[in-house]
Amino acid sequence: MKKKFSLIGSLILSVSLLLTACGGGNSASSGNGGAGGGSGEKAKRIALVMRQNVGTFSAQYIAGVKAEVEKNGGELTVFNADTDLSKMASNLDAAVNQRFDGILIDHGTAEALQQGAEKAVKQNIPLVLFDTDIKLPGVPVVEQDDQKLAELSLEKLAEDTGGKGNIVKIWVAGFAPMEKRQITYEAFLKKYPDIKEVAAFGSATNNTALDTQSQTEAILKKYPNKGDITAVWASWDEFAKGATRAIQQAGRTEIKVYSIDLSDEDLQLMQDPSTSWVATAAVDPGNIGRIQAQTVFKKINGEQVPDSVKLNPVLVKRDDLPTDKKITMGDLSQYVKEWGK
Repeated sequence: MKKKFSLIGSLILSVSLLLTACGGGNSASSGNGGAGGGSGEKAKRIALVMRQNVGTFSAQYIAGVKAEVEKNGGELTVFNADTDLSKMASNLDAAVNQRFDGILIDHGTAEALQQGAEKAVKQNIPLVLFDTDIKLPGVPVVEQDDQKLAELSLEKLAEDTGGKGNIVKIWVAGFAPMEKRQITYEAFLKKYPDIKEVAAFGSATNNTALDTQSQTEAILKKYPNKGDITAVWASWDEFAKGATRAIQQAGRTEIKVYSIDLSDEDLQLMQDPSTSWVATAAVDPGNIGRIQAQTVFKKINGEQVPDSVKLNPVLVKRDDLPTDKKITMGDLSQYVKEWGK
C-alpha cells in the first residue's frame, strides 16, 4: 500500500512539473512588443481575418504573421473567407465577439467590414489592416505602396518594348490594392500612347492561376500571330503564373510577362529559361506579415504607432537572378541589394 501511494505521489509531482514548464513557455516575452513578461500572463490570442488564402504569396504572408505572433508568445487563428466578403464580415464579427486580444485584416473592403472594424475599436481590441480601405483614427494600415508597384513593373515594360506595342492587362476590380494599381495603369497608357491595350480580363477565384491560364489560352488563339501581342501586364502574381504557363505551352515566349508580387514559386518560374516572365515589382510577403503582426503587438502594449505603415517595393528582374542554381526568397537579397530593406 505504501508503494502504491508513493507511486501516485510521484505521478502527481511529475504532472505538476510538466504543467509548470508549459505555462512558463507560453507566457515568455520575446523581442518587440512581447505578449507577456514571464509573470504567468496568458498568451495573447491574435485573429487573422483574410479575404482569401490563395497561392504561395498568401502562404508566405501567413508564415510571416505566424512567426511574429509566436515570437511574441501569442497564438494565431486564421479566418479564411474564400473570397466571400459576407463571410469575411461574419468572420470579423466572430473575432470581435470572441474577444481576441488583437485582430489583423487582410484585403478587406470598407463596404463589407466598416461596421465590424468600428465594433472592434469600441471594444478596445487593437486592429491592424493590410491593403484594406477602411479609415479609422488609431487603426494602422500596412501598405505595399501599390501605385509604386505598378509604376516599377510598367516602366520596365515600357523600357523593354521601346514604349510601343500591344499589351494584355490582367486585373480585377473590387480590391483596394488593385484599384490603386489601376490608377497608375491609366496614367501609364496616357504617358505612352504607342502602347495599346488589346485585351483585358481577370477574376479572383479559388483557382486563380489555373483559371487565368485558360483565359490566356483563349486570348492567344484570338491573337495567333507573332507581333499581335508584345507583352502581358499581370497585376497579381497568381495572374502572372497562369499567363506564363499558357504562353510557355503555346510556344509564344516572344510575349513577355511583367507583374506585381513575388514568392518562391514565382522565382522558380522566372528562373526557368523556357518561360517569358522577365520582371516583377514586389515586397517580401513574409516581411509584410511580420510587420503587421509586430504592429498589433505594439498596439496591445500601448505603444504609439502611425496610422500608415508603407513598405518600399523593389523591382526584381530575371537578369538579376543566377542561372546556375535555383534560389528562394531567403536568398534574394544576395542578388537584389534593395530586397528586404
